[in-house]
Amino acid sequence: LNLPQFVQLLETFVGKDISPPTVKRLIAFIKEEYKQTEEEKMEQLEKVHRMSRLAQRKLLLQALFEKWDNNASGFLDLEEVDAGLSTFKEGMEKEALRKAKQHLCSRYPQLSRVGKLSPKAFQTFLELVASEFTGDGDEATDNLVEFLTASVERSHTECVQSLTRRKWLHDIQQAAETSGASMEAVYKAVFKALSQDAEAHGDNKKISAYIALLEENQLSPERGEFLLHYVACTADDALYVLNKILYRDMKGVSFAAVEEGKPVHVPRVQLHGNIHFWNYDRPVEERKGSFLVLPLLDACWRAFGILGIDTLRDQCEKTIFLTHEIRFYQGVSHAFSKAYHHIRMLENVLQMTVTALDWLYPSAPSIHTVIMYLVEPGKDKTCDYALRKMITTDSTGQKEIHSSPVLLLRKENLLRDYLFKCVDTSEVICMSVCGEHHIAVPLRDLSGQAFGIFDISIGHHQKLPPHEHKDLQKMLKIAQAACSEILKMSSEETEPTNVLEAEYIANLGHAGILFHQFMLQDLRECV
Repeated sequence: LNLPQFVQLLETFVGKDISPPTVKRLIAFIKEEYKQTEEEKMEQLEKVHRMSRLAQRKLLLQALFEKWDNNASGFLDLEEVDAGLSTFKEGMEKEALRKAKQHLCSRYPQLSRVGKLSPKAFQTFLELVASEFTGDGDEATDNLVEFLTASVERSHTECVQSLTRRKWLHDIQQAAETSGASMEAVYKAVFKALSQDAEAHGDNKKISAYIALLEENQLSPERGEFLLHYVACTADDALYVLNKILYRDMKGVSFAAVEEGKPVHVPRVQLHGNIHFWNYDRPVEERKGSFLVLPLLDACWRAFGILGIDTLRDQCEKTIFLTHEIRFYQGVSHAFSKAYHHIRMLENVLQMTVTALDWLYPSAPSIHTVIMYLVEPGKDKTCDYALRKMITTDSTGQKEIHSSPVLLLRKENLLRDYLFKCVDTSEVICMSVCGEHHIAVPLRDLSGQAFGIFDISIGHHQKLPPHEHKDLQKMLKIAQAACSEILKMSSEETEPTNVLEAEYIANLGHAGILFHQFMLQDLRECV
């Protein structure tokens, strides 16, 4: 139990109307009667020490990864890391390195194709190498980290540039986590990061940027199986680019980036001959500049769209993208991919919630309202999280999906403190507010922490009729199971089944069906 859970347990145990002297006697009793054996004490100390070591190592490995990934691309070249490790102990551990690399490639099959290490794969690689050494594994890992840290030197300017870029990438992820499942905030954060970097680290280039998602070509199948649908772009290019369609039979290098899974850089578009120019108002003689297409890749390195950047609006001669810029833009595309899939996961959870509420209401008419909230990280240091109202269902079952969701902060909503207690404890909280009885139920993530809440109001009733209470419990149980399945499917540990934008849209329907599948499974188990 953590502290909020322990407090909530005692509050539930003593009830609402207990007198202060009784509370004091209970506390004195627990203090006097609680005994911890020496064995339990040592076990607890060892657990704390182990957790502390793991947390410290995680920070060290993160710092090491960032030092090697100076341009914030989000990955490291496997061969580059392999070359660095091969000089450890003057090359005496090459056999251990070879075995570790074999194990790594079997765990991450795509490595043999892409040759890139994510932060998690990088950590796994070092742990596998250390496990092949004789002696203490923790000490071996520490020695590897120390060696690799010392093998790379970065200037103060490089460090400042790297920190700045990582801050912009963090803003993209934060936009996904604090936008109420809206992509618009993510698009803005992406274009802001690109523009700021072009200004600060790209000789003040003037750039245009756009995002296109891969879709099945149902409009004109004879023009290719897939198309690229431009869903977002920088403001000045909206008239020419937004909602445009690029077919495979049109000029362009974007499909090459999708198929190869690698960036395509055209230093001088005027000399290339196979570039599609969306801005038809720009004279031919002014169609000069550089063009870069980056594939948008999912966790398994499969392309689901492109991020395009060009300098055609810049009249300067030196507008070619340099290597450090391209590497950072790869980091932006990687950050966008994580943000995009996070929001898709939230959309699936919301769709599942709508289906669950549709099932509940006909069988529980005593429920007045149900409000579903998502837990979002706090945007400043004054609060660690906030609650965003996403769905409200009234007594008739009519639902309102909030397009401009209301954000609740703890300090501004004292009467709704029971909601924040529900998040703190990840447990069910019952509370009467202004004469209305509320039941706050957490929707837990895979680690058991609340990332969503059902606020269920049953009006002036102290409790629901038995059959309605049973159906409510069943709905909450099945909703949690379906939610866990959605989270598992969207985690990086599981290979995603959807690549095309149309498949994601279809998957929203699947998220609703998922609730009914788990309900059917539960019924079968009860028979």
